[in-house]
Amino acid sequence: MERYIPNITGNLRSYMIKVPEVIREASGIIVFGRKIKSLAFTTDISVIENINADAIWAVYPFTPQPTITNAIMTCSDAPVFCGVGGGVTDGQRSCNLALHAEFQGALGVVLNAPTSNETIKMMREMIDIPVTVTIATSNLKKIEERLMSGVDILNVAAGKKTVEVVESIRKEFGNVPIIATGGSDEETIKRTVNAGANAVIYNPPSTLEIFRSRMEVYRKDF
Repeated sequence: MERYIPNITGNLRSYMIKVPEVIREASGIIVFGRKIKSLAFTTDISVIENINADAIWAVYPFTPQPTITNAIMTCSDAPVFCGVGGGVTDGQRSCNLALHAEFQGALGVVLNAPTSNETIKMMREMIDIPVTVTIATSNLKKIEERLMSGVDILNVAAGKKTVEVVESIRKEFGNVPIIATGGSDEETIKRTVNAGANAVIYNPPSTLEIFRSRMEVYRKDF
């Protein structure tokens, strides 16, 4: 028999973004005593403050900036994984950004797929929080090199081949921690979990999409 779980909310915060329940089927990854199953892929402060994800995946397509990290860390109630480069930004600069993120209270840092193994080794020596690197293909030799360099968590972001890549990594490397992109579709998320992902990155709706849905309600009521 399932135990009853009390659910407490308030009038002002009852309307919030909830991650798909299917993500709860993932095993999770325990980081410093916190079990992480769902991560919200956003840097939007209003979304961060109003989503029930276990953690925030603060990765964006621009050069990583400490001011952005600081703003997110200040506003987020949930632990944060911060992007620290690995593409155009690499080497010592990425390591410095990672150290700054740790000092700000980040739970982990995220490196892009092009990151050099030398950068990973350098970063692993500088910081104490988990280093996550993005995996975009199923090249098992390169993945092994990542793990040998000191990567703690693999983040699989292989587009339509994500499920396939997760399966191949799980088969080859056993219990290595895997975070994978699951998009916003429940069926895709379920397939990603079943393939072996320990945690899933969820793409929440944008502020514009949420506004549109709320305005439709307001127009009917007023």
